[in-house]
Amino acid sequence: MTPVAALIFDFDGLIVDTETPIYEAWREAYRERGHELSLEAWERALGTHGGFDAFAHLELLCGRTFERERLLEQVSERNRRACDAQPLLPGVAERLTEARALGLGTAVASSSSCAWVTGWLERHAIRPLFDRVCARDDVARVKPAPDLFLLAAQRLGVSAAACLVFEDSPNGIRAARAAGMRCVAVPNTLTRGLVLPRPDLVLTSLAELPLREIVQRVEARVVA
Repeated sequence: MTPVAALIFDFDGLIVDTETPIYEAWREAYRERGHELSLEAWERALGTHGGFDAFAHLELLCGRTFERERLLEQVSERNRRACDAQPLLPGVAERLTEARALGLGTAVASSSSCAWVTGWLERHAIRPLFDRVCARDDVARVKPAPDLFLLAAQRLGVSAAACLVFEDSPNGIRAARAAGMRCVAVPNTLTRGLVLPRPDLVLTSLAELPLREIVQRVEARVVA
């Protein structure tokens, strides 16, 4: 099996938990209008962009229309306030620092916008630990399509087979598989109960194991 030469990280829910705040912001909007937003419905939004239209779904449940811009602005403001309070998730900085020491390339591949991802990386002072940032602005198709991961590999100058992806969502894992890459699943509060499609390794958090051991376990895995 090809040795790991580069690491590709998802952003939302893996580096910073920006997934729970947006889900909770929409849940609050639903409850204010007498309805519940289930995780089963919201799952289609995780790890991708445009997979679930919460606004249209809420209008359908209520049987009436709302002023779209006003509601989206309200949800966005709630989400931003909650995200502002989120720290880096455990182990993120340590694993990135180890990647530098091991000479591994590093990239972010996210279905969110470049401005969103870069802004948070800079806020948490870890942008210098990534060689490349790939976001939905850069590709025609986001996850579960493989485009973001393939672009990251291209920009890092390595083959897809030499990349190890870190993901928290089923859509992200599917994208890594479609790109021909190995994948470590690090489910978060929202994705922990979801079915994960064949990751090579599952961690409770990035703090669970040092990077060298993570890579060794993935490289030693025999695929049936």
